[in-house]
Amino acid sequence: MTEIKMHKAGFVNIVGNPNVGKSTLMNQLVGERISIATFKAQTTRHRIMGIVNTDDMQIVFSDTPGVLKPNYKLQESMLAFSESALQDADVLLYVTDVVENPEKNMDFLEKVQRMTIPVILLINKIDELSSEAGKTSQAMLGAIVEKWHTLLPNAEILPISAKNKFGVDMLLKRIQELLPESPAYFDKDQLTDKPARFFVSEIIREKILLYYDKEIPYSVEVRVERFKEQDKCIHINAIIYVERDSQKGIIIGHQGIALKKVSTEARKALEKFFDKPVYLETFVKVDKDWRSNQHELDSFGYNPE
Repeated sequence: MTEIKMHKAGFVNIVGNPNVGKSTLMNQLVGERISIATFKAQTTRHRIMGIVNTDDMQIVFSDTPGVLKPNYKLQESMLAFSESALQDADVLLYVTDVVENPEKNMDFLEKVQRMTIPVILLINKIDELSSEAGKTSQAMLGAIVEKWHTLLPNAEILPISAKNKFGVDMLLKRIQELLPESPAYFDKDQLTDKPARFFVSEIIREKILLYYDKEIPYSVEVRVERFKEQDKCIHINAIIYVERDSQKGIIIGHQGIALKKVSTEARKALEKFFDKPVYLETFVKVDKDWRSNQHELDSFGYNPE
């Protein structure tokens, strides 16, 4: 008699504080470049799904913004995205690293402590551990694991290096074991829940994060006004919003050189992402209240409902 293999499916949500490597981990797990991953904190602003499919399984991963105490409405929306990931997870991945204070943002951690679903605590960046003061890196890792075991006694703890993909295959295997039996939630050829325009704005914003300093990247949002895909190319018009006239001048740069550099790098990345030539036009506008105006935030997609 032929054994009937059951289909598994579930939501695996990735949470944690800023700059611990959540987006890098997401991209490694999904095998595609779904989330922005830079060295700067607060890179991810939305909840982004990446879907892994096999014949007998579907894993719906969610990357979320880093947990922080909000200072304005944009950060309130970012925190709401993170907290929403606690509501619908079948498996929760809580990501920390080897230098973070385990007791940072205890309010959020206490919510994780009360969860009854499987929680996997990932200690990322173990490749950055180095021996000091007579302690081996192994002993230092052991102390970190012990501290986290006290804070999250019901969690499984797995040291990883998302950047080097160390421990990622083991994590994926464990997730597969924990997934509930269920039909697929999305079509099997679907990679993400986000439309193409979303990734255009994220790729442009990523280049701004990389090429500008201080507050500029955090004062910027991108809206795609035109996305026209043809057989052989894609035509895109995008507006870069800033909060002040001085920021507009910095984004554009002397004789438009800075904006041209960002646009060129974004176009190259978009051509790689979409695998066809891209014609990209970028414009810069001032919107003084976009980070604090709920209507503006809703129009940019910062609504966790």
